[in-house]
Amino acid sequence: MSTLELHGKQMIGQSIAAAGEAGLYAANPASGERLQPAFHEATQAEADQALAKAAAVFDDFRARSQQARADFLEAIAEEIEALGDDLLTRAGAETGLPQQRLSGERTRTVNQARLFAQVVREGSWVDARIDRGDPQRKPMPKPDVRRMLMGIGPVVVFGASNFPLAISVAGTDTISALGAGCPVVVKAHPGHPGTSELVGRAILRAAQRCQLPDGVFSLLQGASHELGSALVRHPETAAVGFTGSLKGGRALYDLAVARPDPIPVYAEMGSINPVFVLPGALAERADGIAKGYVQSVTLGTGQFCTNPGLVLGLRGQPLDEFTQAVQEAAAQVTPSTMLHAGIRDAYRAGMERVRATPGVAVVGESAAAADDAKTQAGVSVFRTDEATLDANPHLMDEVFGPSSVVVDCQSPDGMERIARGLDGHLTATLHGTEADLRDYAALVRVLERKVGRLIFNGFPTGIEVCAAMHHGGPYPATTDSHFTSIGTAAILRFARPVCYQGFPDAALPEALRNRNSLGLWRLVDNELTREDC
Repeated sequence: MSTLELHGKQMIGQSIAAAGEAGLYAANPASGERLQPAFHEATQAEADQALAKAAAVFDDFRARSQQARADFLEAIAEEIEALGDDLLTRAGAETGLPQQRLSGERTRTVNQARLFAQVVREGSWVDARIDRGDPQRKPMPKPDVRRMLMGIGPVVVFGASNFPLAISVAGTDTISALGAGCPVVVKAHPGHPGTSELVGRAILRAAQRCQLPDGVFSLLQGASHELGSALVRHPETAAVGFTGSLKGGRALYDLAVARPDPIPVYAEMGSINPVFVLPGALAERADGIAKGYVQSVTLGTGQFCTNPGLVLGLRGQPLDEFTQAVQEAAAQVTPSTMLHAGIRDAYRAGMERVRATPGVAVVGESAAAADDAKTQAGVSVFRTDEATLDANPHLMDEVFGPSSVVVDCQSPDGMERIARGLDGHLTATLHGTEADLRDYAALVRVLERKVGRLIFNGFPTGIEVCAAMHHGGPYPATTDSHFTSIGTAAILRFARPVCYQGFPDAALPEALRNRNSLGLWRLVDNELTREDC
């Protein structure tokens, strides 16, 4: 089978199945063309088979060495690269995203797989802790207690619509779960089923190369809510990873907590990512901030969860100059194709609701008209004031697409008051000077409680995949603000601590034995060391 000879069937481990109806088609949003082939909707029985296989091989897979799991992640990266331009061609046809963007996203995808391979190979992420016993301690002997993190079990991953490679079949959820020793069942996003099949086949080829057990990875296709519900409710599912809408993420979360045995759902559900433009920055570089802001709002046609949807500044000439620069920059933005007509229609509906709100004015729009036949959207930037924002809370709702609202605040106290009323978000940005940071220290303290990442003199779009990154925030940005869905700490979502008390050395996991054969950093009697104990 050549790369683009798609079969449109389920991949249940290394087996191909097609019990369900073949009625799911991808469509090119830029042309409206229906893309072949038809994809089969996964059945309840096929979901059962995938998770039964995952459960059957869990103990085998998690017992594999850190070297073996790291090799697997690197093999996945190699197999994705081996797909060549065929992968980008199919992804472009299914999403309307430009080839340059997709090429960069592929690079991010394979690089993060290799980064997690480094983390897994080094191994200290298991957070091994050893408190040696002391039988002579009085009045009671001290027991020998040792603890480490271990994979939680089969993980279900829901592919995201807006990142067909980096947050989809081989995205951070899948790679981090596999790195933790968890088999993965992916529900492909129905917007890019062909891209998903190609990447799923790459993962399965990597599993064969690494001689991993059949069932360590499965890919199911389907658009029905019933399939997603079945996967979350399945008794073998130990955790869920999701990136998408608040409605979708909350529905999965509610299903998970209603189970007889509730399980974690790590859902990243969007954000308006407020930007605070402080007086010193406005006085120094209003024009530059405005241009960077419009670029951030329109990056990827605004289809990023880090899109800056709200800007707050003090009323006055500097903010007027900023808004004028926004208007000029927005006029130059060429409308571009959104991922599919449903997203475009929702964006339009959101824009019309904002536009129809009394006290809201349009201050920036694309000069060129959007082409409906190409599922295009142009940028829309609005301006309002504190009173209007207070009276119309929907102005702080996320509108997925290239849009944003600028708010005139009457005073620093007003800006801080609005910040206190914010829901949880992924990010908040401050443009300012060092003097601004001192003057607005109370605002910074408020924002630390509202978001997972604070940005100074930058913009939230464009996320560095690294050890220190935190991509998460208080609800409703995510279902659990303690964890990140991007960066190497994402592996911690799919592990849990297991403690051993009084075990003989030979019966302990290798990471907890007296001889540190793996060379891990371990906390031994409250001292971080790589020495034997």
